[in-house]
Amino acid sequence: MLMGNCLLLFLWCLLDKSFVSPLHSSSQSRMGKEQYRNMLALRKHGMMGVHRVKRGWVWNQFFVLEEYMGSDPQYVGKLHSDLDKGDSIVKYTLSGEGVGSIFTIEPSTGDIHALRSLDREEKPYYTLRAQAVDVLTGRPLEPESEFIIKVQDINDNEPRFLEGPYSASIPEMSPVGSYVTQITATDADDPTYGNSARIVYSILHGQPYFSVDPKTGIIRVALPNMDREVKEMYQVVIQAKDMGGQLGGLAGITTINITLRDVNDNRPRFSKSIFHLRVLESSPVGSSVGRVKAHDLDSGKNAEVQYSIAPGDGRSMFDIYSNKNTHEGTVILKKRLDYETRKSYTFKVEASNAVLDHRFLHLGPFKDTATVKVTVLDVEEPPVFSRLSYRMETYENTPVGIIIGAVTAEDQDVGYSPVRYSVDWRKDSENHFDIDPVEGTLSVSEALDRERNTEHNVTVVATKVSKYGGLCFTQMHRYNMTSLDNQASLHP
Repeated sequence: MLMGNCLLLFLWCLLDKSFVSPLHSSSQSRMGKEQYRNMLALRKHGMMGVHRVKRGWVWNQFFVLEEYMGSDPQYVGKLHSDLDKGDSIVKYTLSGEGVGSIFTIEPSTGDIHALRSLDREEKPYYTLRAQAVDVLTGRPLEPESEFIIKVQDINDNEPRFLEGPYSASIPEMSPVGSYVTQITATDADDPTYGNSARIVYSILHGQPYFSVDPKTGIIRVALPNMDREVKEMYQVVIQAKDMGGQLGGLAGITTINITLRDVNDNRPRFSKSIFHLRVLESSPVGSSVGRVKAHDLDSGKNAEVQYSIAPGDGRSMFDIYSNKNTHEGTVILKKRLDYETRKSYTFKVEASNAVLDHRFLHLGPFKDTATVKVTVLDVEEPPVFSRLSYRMETYENTPVGIIIGAVTAEDQDVGYSPVRYSVDWRKDSENHFDIDPVEGTLSVSEALDRERNTEHNVTVVATKVSKYGGLCFTQMHRYNMTSLDNQASLHP
């Protein structure tokens, strides 16, 4: 009885292992031919469905090399079920992305191939589903399994600067290490695999003025005391190389145009120490006498110059206006000039910066001085009569030729040119008086009659004789002559 129970227990265990776990290769290796036939018979009658079958294959993803250039389809991998004993009773099927056009599977072996070259940058992976089915019944032997075919990256993309060429600026005289700008290159290769996308930056052109951080692409000043007035523009060429910068890596380049911004590190300087200006004595108040200019090598507001006149007699007669556009100083006349009183003026003009940068005050005073000499030019002026009005009286019936008075005009210009006198008969209809052209004495030329006319108007012209010959610069006075009983008067 005991032996019979033991035998039944042994047979049950044997059947249980072969029946419940048919997908494990260890069970199949212990299964005899007879037991295998029994299993096929049970499968035909659908008895396999009464138990949960464990998967006999396990995988997560396959890999395929991108840009494959071989003549034959590229081998991807193999699907295999533990139920497959090589007796052609298992068929493998494949579905999902690219099946038929990109991927194919050999149904009897489970071998997967890629039919054409793939580009990881176009599509990095494909999701597919696989199943093992019974060749005779078409029923699944395993639950459907999803897996991924990942396109394995190769270094087929060089680093690219998408925004170049770049522009940047930095103040001149910036200390070494000052930040200028940062540039970034991108690489379409897989950053998680190998070094295909690991970029190293280097400077090809622009040393020793600038440097670049090999990892970050940050550009910094590498040379001290870079002076804009010496050189304002710099062109820097940066290379980005993948594969960590190693030999065989691909590279891309870009250009950065770097401008030095101006700072006020230069003072204004006059081009000469003395400026000679000339002005006519007749120039009106507010008119320009002349210009002075100090040159500043800086630009913009840093080059603006303020001009001023140093204390002294020059400040009382002249002023100076600062022109922001031309950076000149225009000397302006404040009072009327008189050549006969003063023929020249000398004064100091100071040019200074309007905006100061305290970082550079140690370079010295940001100003300069120059001497301005103004020469007053003489203007030929008409003679000036000694009196503003004249009044003369004489008796009527005074004989012709008798002198009744005199007028006087002088040349106040340097040289004292002689003056000649005349009567302007165009102004006066009467012709009763004559004037001595040299002495300016007025005499009767016709008899005077008080009862007919008690007053007579006479216009006297004083003309200066030019030193070069001829007459010029006249001055007229109109006089009125009054006649009384036996007396006449001449007055304006």
